Amino acid sequence: MMKLMKVLPLVLGMVFLSSCAKVGSEAWCENMKETPKGEWSMDDATNFTKHCIKF
Repeated sequence: MMKLMKVLPLVLGMVFLSSCAKVGSEAWCENMKETPKGEWSMDDATNFTKHCIKF
């Protein structure tokens, strides 16, 4: 239970930050760069590759 109480604010913060920025926007890309890769979903990785990596 204590572990959940430590992780919950982090998860809620990430949800709040990611919900504020439109997927593919500069703010969203910056937020994803700061998010550990292990916490990305497959959709996050796909969208990051599509919108944030310039070839």
